[in-house]
Amino acid sequence: MRIGLTGGIACGKSTVSAMLVERGARLVDADQVAREVVLPGEPALRAVAERFGQAVLHEDGTLNRQALGAIVFGQEDKRSELEAILHPAIRQRMREQMERWEREDSDAIIIADIPLLYETGQQTSYEGVIVVYVPVELQRARLMSRNGFTAEEADSRIRSQMNIERKRELADWVIDNSGSIEQTRELVARLWDELGRSRKG
Repeated sequence: MRIGLTGGIACGKSTVSAMLVERGARLVDADQVAREVVLPGEPALRAVAERFGQAVLHEDGTLNRQALGAIVFGQEDKRSELEAILHPAIRQRMREQMERWEREDSDAIIIADIPLLYETGQQTSYEGVIVVYVPVELQRARLMSRNGFTAEEADSRIRSQMNIERKRELADWVIDNSGSIEQTRELVARLWDELGRSRKG
């Protein structure tokens, strides 16, 4: 059973995904996979260097994220070219991981943590989607506290993603993470029981 997990920035996706793993879920993390596909020797890193030049590599052959960021920042066409290289590689790696787990355990509940799941149209690849939700005001407060952002910087990050209320409407399941950690844990426990029941048919 493949379930997508998403939310907004500072909504607590990693907290919820860790709770699901504690209960037996297999987790594939899009951010982690994104780091893996640009390691030295990976075809995606080679393609990035061919497209954007050797200056995006450190002397040891690792990706110079700062140099690459400087090239694509604010350049929509260049960012699209970068995504055209990276996104297929990330999705392929995630598919391979999920298929491996399904071969090992046909009853596995696999959680795919994808920050921009709706924005990139991947929701149709999953049997359902969990949205980790907190109101925008709490997103802003958490970003300012956690990252030291000003209100304007926090709002800019929040606006770069689909509105969290819209994600909540689209979700098959919602975990409201605006209360205590114990309340979130209780919601996750209930969701896990529901997923277990639906898996058994």
